[in-house]
Amino acid sequence: MHAAMVTTAPVLAVRDVEKTYTSGTRALRGVSMRVLPGTVHGLIGANGAGKSTLIKILSGWQQASAGTVEWKGAAVDWSQPGQALEAGMAAVHQHTPLVDAMTVVENVFLGRRETKRWDAAARRAELLALCERVGYELDPGELVSELSVGARQMVAILQALARDPAVVLLDEPTAALSPAEREVLFRSVRRLRDAGTTFVYTSHFLDEVMALTDHLTVLRDGLVVVDSPTADVTVESLVTAIVGKRLARMEEQSPAVRSFGPPVLSVTQLASSGHFGPIDLTVHQGEVVGLAGLLGSGRTELLSAIYRADPACTGEVRVDDHPVRHSPRAAVQAGLALVPEDRARQGFVRDWEIWRNISLPYLSSMSWRRWLPSSSRERALADQAVGDLGIVAGSADSPVGELSGGNAQKVVFAKWVYGPARVLLLDEPSAGVDVGAKADILQLVRRLADDGRGVLMVSSEFEELLTACDRILVIRRGGIVADLRVADTDLHEVTAFASGLKEGQPA
Repeated sequence: MHAAMVTTAPVLAVRDVEKTYTSGTRALRGVSMRVLPGTVHGLIGANGAGKSTLIKILSGWQQASAGTVEWKGAAVDWSQPGQALEAGMAAVHQHTPLVDAMTVVENVFLGRRETKRWDAAARRAELLALCERVGYELDPGELVSELSVGARQMVAILQALARDPAVVLLDEPTAALSPAEREVLFRSVRRLRDAGTTFVYTSHFLDEVMALTDHLTVLRDGLVVVDSPTADVTVESLVTAIVGKRLARMEEQSPAVRSFGPPVLSVTQLASSGHFGPIDLTVHQGEVVGLAGLLGSGRTELLSAIYRADPACTGEVRVDDHPVRHSPRAAVQAGLALVPEDRARQGFVRDWEIWRNISLPYLSSMSWRRWLPSSSRERALADQAVGDLGIVAGSADSPVGELSGGNAQKVVFAKWVYGPARVLLLDEPSAGVDVGAKADILQLVRRLADDGRGVLMVSSEFEELLTACDRILVIRRGGIVADLRVADTDLHEVTAFASGLKEGQPA
């Protein structure tokens, strides 16, 4: 046990905190937590468990609906981040905004209330002292735009430490870091903890949490399900606490044995510097392959590269054993289709009607003399899609922006269902939709595969992958660490591989 943990008075305490949004969603349901000074306190849980909401309340970005936050023994009610910062609560988010055109020293002291005129020499000396305290060297005069991802993260941490906080909230600080950069961060956190700084550390990577933290609070569905010294928690109990006893898969929707055709998608030595690779994978005709990974694993970047939208990636992508040239247009022509995670920005044109959105990929085949679209053909296709996919709308003339999230996502699918696409790349296809629409979308995915297409599907909800997929590839730190048949695995194993609690090599 860390020496500071014998202190019983918490520097930060959360008592029966609840958060209910105007939509009626209850993000926190009576959460209590005590953070002792001079410790690293882990705050973990699955997506949607309530971690981010609690961090926002602690840092002053949101206010609790009920309950109290106590700071150094006194109840506080911060209504803005500046109040928390002034009190001594600093937050370092995964994407802390830095000014690329400014130097390291200018960024570190940006926004800090100064009691006297800016003294460049004094600020430089203070920064160097901070660097020595952390155990990490930076050039005060270097532009932030020239730094590596890890160095930028350290600048964000130094920016927080420059305000001499009592507690630092680290929200997914290693998601985009290399192994060497993570080790630097861990050494710095341990060194600062031993000097008296307190950390609340949020991460999806459970191996890091087990190695770095002194105490763990685990949230699930807005409730505290574990609150214990890290030394008293086993790997198995931690995974169970995070995922609960939810069904790992729905056997009636995911039969154990299916027959597949030849490879329809082949990826060889695909790599993108700083994101993933090199990666090899294959998807067969009629097969749904899940890509399970946590935040920062490289899953979305991999899908983008397969779609040939990453100009810097190397390696080969083949559809039906034919190489795909390096452009999204060539990818579509080769038979690749992408359903993006951000459907509102990338999946449809919000103000356009359903029929106009669905016909976008087929305009050349629906045009008279190859240049003038035939609206009657477009409308006929849209009417068919509305019926086939169960799109709930007044008519095919309804703007997509007026539809519910689930129906808008069905429109995005409809763009590719009736064309020659051989492989569908699905990035979080059911994100932000209700339970009924989610079931419809997963059934549609299965139907597309049964029609002879190949599907590669990313989802943060591993239960969905176990429901809809035949095989799951687990991606961690930009590499495939496991290749699992759904019939032979479960939610615990997928979570353990993705979070680093279980090591392995692809089958």
